[in-house]
Amino acid sequence: MAQYNSIHLKKKYGQHFLKDERFIATMLEHVCLDAQTNVFEIGGGAGVLTRAILRHPVHCVWTFEIDSQWADQLRAIADIRLVVYNQDFLTVDFESFKPQVPWTLLANLPYQITFPVLYRLQAHRELLREGVIMIQEEVAQKIVKTHGRGYGFNSLFLQYFFEWTLLDKVPPHAFYPAPKVFSRLLYFKPKHDVATIADEAEFWKFVKACFQQPRRTLRNNLMQTTLDYHCLDDHVLGLRAQQLTMADFMHLWQLLRK
Repeated sequence: MAQYNSIHLKKKYGQHFLKDERFIATMLEHVCLDAQTNVFEIGGGAGVLTRAILRHPVHCVWTFEIDSQWADQLRAIADIRLVVYNQDFLTVDFESFKPQVPWTLLANLPYQITFPVLYRLQAHRELLREGVIMIQEEVAQKIVKTHGRGYGFNSLFLQYFFEWTLLDKVPPHAFYPAPKVFSRLLYFKPKHDVATIADEAEFWKFVKACFQQPRRTLRNNLMQTTLDYHCLDDHVLGLRAQQLTMADFMHLWQLLRK
């Protein structure tokens, strides 16, 4: 079993610690870190990123670390601005963030919780100013896709609520232990002028159904739903979801709701 700083690494937590400080510098360069900035970090680990953040004049840093051994090490950092939570971030009550809005996120995310984290952030995006996350390269490319292979429900959903910018591509040897894939730094910023969608929850179910089998036509995918899709043009029904934009889906949704 691999060790880091004399602590056994736990595969279930997806622990790959970023050790190359060049990429940490990139993360910090792309966000505002001043005396009014409140930062939270997911998976503080060995504290390399935590210490780098604290070298800036930020107001506070909240670090969420699920592994109690690493949480104890993080608590040894002597800085009154740092609060360490030995907690699974996916169970966090976001009410606790509200007194100090807005927040900036800086995190090297465990690959296996990338989308659960992003969906929690979407649900509470009014608390956020901006952030930079490290995620798997393949996933980052899917998030920013606007058409074709890899473009899917997650692309549309996350682009509707956030602006995304690809930053550095990060090789496996920048981490210990080295993962088997490349990673990517991804800057994001919430959109606060998002248009309201009628029956929004049902709209996103419709979009998800359209992408259920990406290589199938809309007709074949919608046949598996209770939606009355016969009002849609035959040409449109012959298309694949990967050929449609967000504006296209919203137009189809208006037709389906009539």
